[in-house]
Amino acid sequence: MLNQSSVTEFLLLGVTDMEKLNPFLFAVFLTFYFVNVAGNGAILTVIISDSGLHSPMYFFLGNLACLDICFSTVTLPKMLENLISTNKAISFSACISQLHFFHFLGSTEAQLLAVMAFDRFMAICKPLHYPIIMNPQLCTRIAVTIWTIAFLHALMHSVMTSRLNFCASNQIRHFFCDVKPLLELACGNTELNQQLLNVVTGSLGMGTFVLILLSYFYIIAYLFLKTHSCSMLHKALSTCASHFMVVILLYAPVIFIYARPASWSSLDQDRIIAIMYTVVSPGLNPLIYTLRNKDVKTALTKMIRRKF
Repeated sequence: MLNQSSVTEFLLLGVTDMEKLNPFLFAVFLTFYFVNVAGNGAILTVIISDSGLHSPMYFFLGNLACLDICFSTVTLPKMLENLISTNKAISFSACISQLHFFHFLGSTEAQLLAVMAFDRFMAICKPLHYPIIMNPQLCTRIAVTIWTIAFLHALMHSVMTSRLNFCASNQIRHFFCDVKPLLELACGNTELNQQLLNVVTGSLGMGTFVLILLSYFYIIAYLFLKTHSCSMLHKALSTCASHFMVVILLYAPVIFIYARPASWSSLDQDRIIAIMYTVVSPGLNPLIYTLRNKDVKTALTKMIRRKF
């Protein structure tokens, strides 16, 4: 995975060029990171410890909580360090590693949200078959499969990017190492890398998004055609609302960055939008699920009472 260029390190220019904002941004992002780790850590702990939450829905929610902690940890600590330090350097190997884990965890989350939407479809539209189909063995195999696919997807990008020649500037106009800003610095032909980003990553992202939309289309159609009780309709839609909010928070900025034509792309704009899915979304996810999920709130309350 060694490239042939003379570049041994890169400089991450950060979120903004206005250094006066750095102390304020440090406080804001540190708060979001703390909320993310504490909130998702609490959800993960309560799902593991409470036997009443050992169901497919909460198994996948536990995976999501673990992912959100890891996903932010890939980018946020380095960004926080750069906000209070004059040394913004990151080694070549560390940069490629950050790129790899960013795409690994990001694509895992995209697939996981699609699986969670399918799980809600099965629970609402096929309630009699749900316990048989969504058994623990199948859920485990699904989780292993999506983590494996995501790892291979990220490995493709990290290997292909590491083989590029970087013979110009080593300043990355971003707060973490990603494929697009690195392609801007590469000299030589980067057409294959760009095609892999557009075709493979685009297909993975849009494919999972379409599966989510199809699941919700069938859920809504089923509820309006089959359910004649307003209370049951409200309960079913409320169960899906938290998941749908998380989907919007992740996919809206990701689609805007990765699905646009290259001619419309702006790295300055991309790094601001990237804050949504690297900082804001992982921090809000635990709040969304705990505030809207009665079972999680009840289990958290029990756990807190046992502790104190």
